[in-house]
Amino acid sequence: MSKDHHDDFASEPVWGLPERLPEGEQILWQGQPAWWPLVKESLNLWWVVGYFTFLFVWRTVAGAATETWVESATAASFFLVLGLIVCILLIIVAYMQAKSTAYTITNRRVVMRIGAALTMTLNLPFRKIANASLALRKDGHGSIALELMEDDGARLSYIMTWPHVRPWKMKQTQPALRCIPDAKKVAEILSEAAETAVSEPVIERIPAVRPVAAE
Repeated sequence: MSKDHHDDFASEPVWGLPERLPEGEQILWQGQPAWWPLVKESLNLWWVVGYFTFLFVWRTVAGAATETWVESATAASFFLVLGLIVCILLIIVAYMQAKSTAYTITNRRVVMRIGAALTMTLNLPFRKIANASLALRKDGHGSIALELMEDDGARLSYIMTWPHVRPWKMKQTQPALRCIPDAKKVAEILSEAAETAVSEPVIERIPAVRPVAAE
């Protein structure tokens, strides 16, 4: 992954992380969404293109009843211009989202720094993740959705975390590493790290109780 990161995050002690990792924790992978797959999948670029194309064709055919085909198509070209403007805006949004995002997988957790205008960081320990699912595309890009434990009590906002979520999972929001390159390899790294972390015993420190002296 390129190390040419944006200056807005130059103050981070470690790129993509709000603080330095504690002793014993190490970064296994870091990455960002690819902006072109992101605009196609999360912002439905082709659906938008099809919608405005349909409006253009519909207006041209309907107007041809009272105008010439050229006059009707010229009048209908307004929808093509409007559609082009909308598509450009969607591309800008996807590019900004991709460049402001940092996904990190360590040997203990997944950290997601997301948000273009309002930046937030999601800290997801492996023990809080119930399942992970991979949606893989033919070009190798894909998304890894993280299903969280239902009894954890925490609820993520679908709107606040979009587009870094599994689509249409609104009741139980699933944060997702969206449109990442070489997603299959990343999924393998995540799976191995999670299995190792979950299999490690958890040792809790219990305060020692002083014995009560007999009277």
